Amino acid sequence: MELICILCPRGCRMQVEPGADGQWVVKGNGCSRGKDYALQEMTCPMRTLTTSVWVEGGTYKLVSAKTDRSIPRDKIMEALKQTKRLKVKAPVNIGDVLIENIAGTGANLVATRKVERV
Repeated sequence: MELICILCPRGCRMQVEPGADGQWVVKGNGCSRGKDYALQEMTCPMRTLTTSVWVEGGTYKLVSAKTDRSIPRDKIMEALKQTKRLKVKAPVNIGDVLIENIAGTGANLVATRKVERV
């Protein structure tokens, strides 16, 4: 399988294949971070969820939000379902926790924009 590393601007094209001993063999990485990224992608890919949440009584109708750390990719849809009907009341400050332990991942969904009350 071919992966393109996204950790730095080099964008190394790596080949990842299962080895005879059950371990993954990574070729084409320019640094150890690339190898770690490839192994993570093959065993448990992680992503930071970014989304928007409705705001009641604010200067904006939506506030941008993201998880405070990466969550397993297979939990993304479950996490999005939790945000689907979520409405928060203004004011909202940057860093406010909108959902704790989203989708049981241990990560929090936090606001990334300030929304004042009208």
